[in-house]
Amino acid sequence: MAKEELIRCPWLDLTKQDYVKYHDEEWGVPVHDDQTMFEYLTLESAQAGLSWYTVLKKRENYRKLFDNFDVKKVASYDEAKIQALLQNPGIIRNQLKIRAAVNNAQRFIEVQQEFGRFCDYLWAFIDHKPLVNHLTCLEEYPAKTELSDKISKDLKKRGFKFVGSTIVYAHMQACGMVNDHSSDCFRKKEIENR
Repeated sequence: MAKEELIRCPWLDLTKQDYVKYHDEEWGVPVHDDQTMFEYLTLESAQAGLSWYTVLKKRENYRKLFDNFDVKKVASYDEAKIQALLQNPGIIRNQLKIRAAVNNAQRFIEVQQEFGRFCDYLWAFIDHKPLVNHLTCLEEYPAKTELSDKISKDLKKRGFKFVGSTIVYAHMQACGMVNDHSSDCFRKKEIENR
């Protein structure tokens, strides 16, 4: 079967090759690396109110400007660095979101100190095993769930910003805590069989 003939999730815009590549290679793959988890969390927070594709187009700029998502470096950003980021058109120049990224890096380190790894903390919410949904059409995709409500509440209690339940659920989808590839998508079984 040619790659163009593969069935993919109904939300995916097949005219955007970078979006297709992200879907085919990253979205929904379980993440157990703290640096990648911090990157995903930062980008999901930046997405608030925007489309994921808008953030995806700027991801390489984020990687350069946020020191490849080195959480210790981001946690140490001072006011001068924040102001420099606000002037850079390569990222989403929202002051609250940029300040949230620095704050969240600091909170992320606190979670690491408490749990050893941020991934251990986050994956414990689902007993370290991905949840698998069986979705057949776009209307079945949830924006949030009781579990994302619970995780969001805990993150907020710990001082994280821009981690509402919808953002948390999108994060859970992206980092593979939940496999929300549609039942007929070729990636669903590939990820389950890893």
